[in-house]
Parts: sequence; C-alpha cells; structure tokens
Amino acid sequence: MHERILIFEDEPAIAENLVYALETEGFTTRRAATAQEGLALFARESPDLVILDVGLPDLNGFEVCKRIRAASAVPIFFLTARSEEVDRVVGLEIGGDDYVVKPFSPRELTARVKALFRRLAAHVAAPESAGPFVVDEPRRRIVFRGQNLALSRYEFGLLKALVQRPGVVFSRSQLMEKVWEEPDMSLERTVDSHIKAIRTKIRAFDPDTEWIETHRGFGYSLVADPGD
Repeated sequence: MHERILIFEDEPAIAENLVYALETEGFTTRRAATAQEGLALFARESPDLVILDVGLPDLNGFEVCKRIRAASAVPIFFLTARSEEVDRVVGLEIGGDDYVVKPFSPRELTARVKALFRRLAAHVAAPESAGPFVVDEPRRRIVFRGQNLALSRYEFGLLKALVQRPGVVFSRSQLMEKVWEEPDMSLERTVDSHIKAIRTKIRAFDPDTEWIETHRGFGYSLVADPGD
C-alpha cells in the first residue's frame, strides 16, 4: 500500500496520532499545520487523499476544500469539532467525501480511509461514454470533451448515474439511493446543490449547452442529444 495522504491539522497531538495510525497501515503521510503550507504541499505532491481540519489557524477548512476542488477530485475527509448538521452538509456540498467529529479514534478514521481505497480499487471496468462524457471508474473521474471535471465523491456519483442512462429521468430520491451510502440521513435539497455544482463545472468547457435537464417537482436527466 503506497497511497499518499496529506493531513491539514494544527494540533500536534492529533496530527501525530493520525500519522502513526496511518503509517502503521502502510500509508505515506505528509502533515501541514496551516492551510497555506498544506496547499503548497498539495500542489507539489498531488496526494491520493486529503484529511482536512475545518478549524485551521490561517484559513477555514471549507475554503481550503473549495481551492482544492477547483483543480482536483481527490477524496477529502473533514475533521471538525462542530457536530451541527449544517456544518456537515455544507462540508459535503462543497466537495467533501466524508467527515469525522472530534474527538475521534485514529483507528476508526484509518479504517474508513482503507475502506474508501478498497472501493476505488474494486472498480476495474473499462471507461463508459455517453456523448461527450466518458466515465473512468477506476480513476473515479469523468472526462468531458477531453477535459477532466474536478468532481467530488457525490458529484461523481450523480453525474455517473445520469451519464449511464442518458435521457432517463431520475427522481431525487432515486439518485440518493444510487449515490449515498445512507440516503435516509441526507436531505433531497443536497442533490440540488450538487447538480448545481456539476452544471457549473460543465459550463466551464461548454457555456452554451445545458446538459442536465431539470424536471420540476421530480428530478433530473442527462440530455441525450442537445441538438434535438
């Protein structure tokens, strides 16, 4: 196991425990005590996963996540001392893949990291395509007209579901069943937020075409042929 993990954490005791737990399981880790230090490491080393404390001393962890998401779909785990639902929802909506509330067990977090990498490694199917979209499951990415879309875990899952069945209308609850591991714990409005983010990322490469159609009061579909 050689996956590289970048840890944004300013509390030495927490960071040291995480480093020990992860490296004991064979991961390679780098640690940053500030957002600026971590972003510089991220740009230089392209880690396979980011563990990101929300309460960094120089920059909010959510803002760090937005900056990473502008360029990469790398999995991001949030560490937060706040357990209110709004913090968790905001974190996931802006591109986080999972969260852990402090205090937490480094062994539990390590187990969740290992489970995520197992899920990624299990997908070995050849890339699927629909129109200009290509789903590369092994690399957990979707390419649009040759350009990689920097998608979060949930954005990837939602767009993949739509690309696999172009023209088919999915309700919000159907999409949640396909993408969320615990759909009952999420809100249907979260689907809307992720779809909005996906549209923004597609428009960066094709501002003139609306590829995802809204079916008011029901859900969404991928436009099979926008020229029709």
